[in-house]
Amino acid sequence: MTADLERCRQAAQVAFAAGSEPLEVGSLANTGFDLATLKTLQAGDAVVKATIDSGLTAWVLQLVDADGRRWALKRAWQKARVQNVDGATSFLNEVQRRADFGRLKREPGGEERWAGIVDTQFASYRDGLMLSPWIDGQPVGSWDERRLESLFGLICSMWLEGLFEWDLCPGNLLDDGQRVRLFDFGYCYRFDPIRQFSSAGRGDDRPLFHPVERFESRCFCAQLLEIEQLEGEASAIAAFRIEKRVAIEAYRRMRSVIAGRGASATVLQWLDGICSRWQLALTGNLEDLYLAENWRSHALDLDDDLRGRSCTAMTLRRADWLLAALDRHGDTLRAQRAFFWADADVGLPVLRERYRHHRRQAEAFQLAPASVF
Repeated sequence: MTADLERCRQAAQVAFAAGSEPLEVGSLANTGFDLATLKTLQAGDAVVKATIDSGLTAWVLQLVDADGRRWALKRAWQKARVQNVDGATSFLNEVQRRADFGRLKREPGGEERWAGIVDTQFASYRDGLMLSPWIDGQPVGSWDERRLESLFGLICSMWLEGLFEWDLCPGNLLDDGQRVRLFDFGYCYRFDPIRQFSSAGRGDDRPLFHPVERFESRCFCAQLLEIEQLEGEASAIAAFRIEKRVAIEAYRRMRSVIAGRGASATVLQWLDGICSRWQLALTGNLEDLYLAENWRSHALDLDDDLRGRSCTAMTLRRADWLLAALDRHGDTLRAQRAFFWADADVGLPVLRERYRHHRRQAEAFQLAPASVF
């Protein structure tokens, strides 16, 4: 039986963290900074122009050096705000991924192919810090075709390299006017795209998870919820249609590349199934797919926040959407096979009580507000 990827990864990360082996990427040469200074900088120091403490793994200082260059200094929290093994080892995981992306960028054509990935000037796991050029970009307020094509091209390229990014939340995505940029990889894990779907479970036993699903679950469906509440469901479905149209083209390209690399029939059939479902909905009843995908996304994100005890106001709004969907569309969700895991085999009354309980938990696990100063 194939080993559980998550358990193996967690055991390896915990063992590495307990040891003393160094893990460093890059160099501080020509930055004007030394390690001792970077470890002790605080808000109010002359080179520190802003401090952002909204991250669950680390906090970020914007630095300006003597030559006017701007830098992002990420320093790990002494204790991660996500209270599980993945949270505790997320900074280690990010340093490992920074090393991976550094190797990819050094390949022929790598700088252009991976332009959407932040450069790493220096990172040291044991010192708990990373220094990167500051990204000139803004959080993505709305997802048009340019932004969707940029993001999907990037995360599908990562998938093809066996790098699965789990945390495509709004705070980890910036648009610099040309492309969407990624800069946080604390929850980006390795897997084998030739034989596996993602880094969940054994890799081939949890077909629920894939790159566009992660974008929807961690980011896009929350935006659709905003659109629903401000402009109505018809506007939200129109935005959903654009996203699915871009997604299916990205997945067809991804499928072609991985087939050429000798992907297993299991992987190819899985990708074919996703594309066929999307295509059928785009040419027919998109409303049912909209309902099912939003159920999956809100339920997964709620579960993730509860497991990490890292809930926010959006967690509560997602829980409210789920409860309303059970009341208004429970039979349709059942017909669409939208319920999964423990929800798949119980009746609607049980689900209603279960999600009322989840909402009460989300109220109890609210994170303290972050600050930017």
